[in-house]
Amino acid sequence: MNVKFLNPFVSAAHEILSLEMHETIERGDLHLENSSYVTDDVTVIISLIGAVDGTVFFSMSKQAAMQLASVLMDDKFESLDKLAQSGIAELANVITGRASMKLAEAGFEANISTPSLIIGKGATISTLDYPRLVVPLKTSIGSLLIHLALREGQQPNLKTPQLAVPKAFGTSDV
Repeated sequence: MNVKFLNPFVSAAHEILSLEMHETIERGDLHLENSSYVTDDVTVIISLIGAVDGTVFFSMSKQAAMQLASVLMDDKFESLDKLAQSGIAELANVITGRASMKLAEAGFEANISTPSLIIGKGATISTLDYPRLVVPLKTSIGSLLIHLALREGQQPNLKTPQLAVPKAFGTSDV
C-alpha cells in the first residue's frame, strides 16, 4: 500500500475523533496484515474507487461502539440499537469523507461508498491481493482499529460524466 494514503486517514480520524470526543487520541503501532480480515464485534466497511481503490474497515468492540455512540450522540446507549449503529456508521463515513478530501488535495481523487455495518465477531472478509495496513487509535473508551486495504487506482480523474441527451428529448415537441 502506498504510504501517501495513510496520513490522510490518520489525520482525518484524529481531527474528527478529537473534535467529537474532546480528548487527545493516541495512535498505536502500525502493522501490515496480508491475511483475510476477521470482523470484530462491530465493523464498518467503506469502499473507495478512483485514483485510490480499495476498502477501509473500522473495527471496535461492542462496548467501545456503544460508548462512542453515546459520546457522539449525547445519549446513553445500553445496547447497539439502530440509532447507535447509525452513529457509528456515520462516524466512519465522516472520517473517510474527510480523508478522501485530503487525498484529493494530494492529487488522488476517490469516491466513497455508503457505509455498511457488520455486527458480530468472526466473519472473514477477503481483501484478495490487497494487504491491509492496520492503524490502532486509542481513546478513553477503547480502541478503534482502521484497516486500510488501498492501492493506486486506474481512474485519475473522477469528474462526473455528462450524459448526451438527444435534442428531441429536451424539447416539448416530442
